Amino acid sequence: MNITTTEVSNAPMDHRQAAMLLWLLMVECIKTGRLKIARCAIELAEALLAWDGWPEYYDGKLGRSYIGKQARKFQTWSIAGYLVAKMMLEDPSHLGMISLEEDEAMKPVLRRSASWTL
Repeated sequence: MNITTTEVSNAPMDHRQAAMLLWLLMVECIKTGRLKIARCAIELAEALLAWDGWPEYYDGKLGRSYIGKQARKFQTWSIAGYLVAKMMLEDPSHLGMISLEEDEAMKPVLRRSASWTL
């Protein structure tokens, strides 16, 4: 048993980040053309995360997820992960803002902010 927090249930594959990595799933779904999976993931996240109070992480085995015993609610990384994923699904051109090595041909247009001064 791998114990990394005070929870004894924190065994390998027994701890899932709530939504922090949801944006990464969206990137891969968009790149591979699996938009149905992306839409299902967003719908599931919308239903569960808001209902559960945007928890830090979930515990559980065999697909059953429970809010972690020590999980904090209303975590900004959970909310931000969801928002970035939702924005990418709504406008896949946002994918260009993320720099991935294999996507050299996809370069975002970088503009200087109006408030930027030298």
